[in-house]
Amino acid sequence: MRIGLTGGIGSGKSTVAKAMVTLGGCLLVDTDAISRSLTQPGGAAMPLIARQFGPEFVAPDGAMDRAAMRTLAFQDPAARHALEAILHPLIGEETERQAAAAGADQRVVFDVPLLVESGRWRQKLHRVVVVDCEEATQVQRVMQRSGLPEPQVRAIIAQQATRAQRRAAADAIVCNEGLSLDQLHREVAALLTSPLF
Repeated sequence: MRIGLTGGIGSGKSTVAKAMVTLGGCLLVDTDAISRSLTQPGGAAMPLIARQFGPEFVAPDGAMDRAAMRTLAFQDPAARHALEAILHPLIGEETERQAAAAGADQRVVFDVPLLVESGRWRQKLHRVVVVDCEEATQVQRVMQRSGLPEPQVRAIIAQQATRAQRRAAADAIVCNEGLSLDQLHREVAALLTSPLF
């Protein structure tokens, strides 16, 4: 079974992903981690990024300058689409390579931050799980972990699908609001033993 896992920034999606591995024996394919590896020094996307955007978007160590690219992508939708045109095919190839390592009866969880926004993931999946919480909670969590100012966090959230759009795409929702880690794990365990999964 191929399960798509998504949620807005700061929703707790990565914590749920880890719980699905430890509690349910799922194989995790983390598309964000794949994207980061492609843009590290020596990453497969780096020659294409340098050619498309120029040397000012390559850090001294040879990785993509994430801060510069983030600023450009927020300001210029065409630049964001150009970056996606480079990364998405490479991410897709590596995603399928990793998924192929699953055991015969092992569920595969695809952690995809922009699953709803992409428009192309749904047909590749049997189920979609959305990790959801209040926007104020997202803002608070992201500010705590990253040190970003509130306006910047809210700008990131505004670029993502709305809570209503994500919830509408979900086969199951994990509400990660006001839960302890143990309570969240119980929610995930209950989800994985439900008839849907």
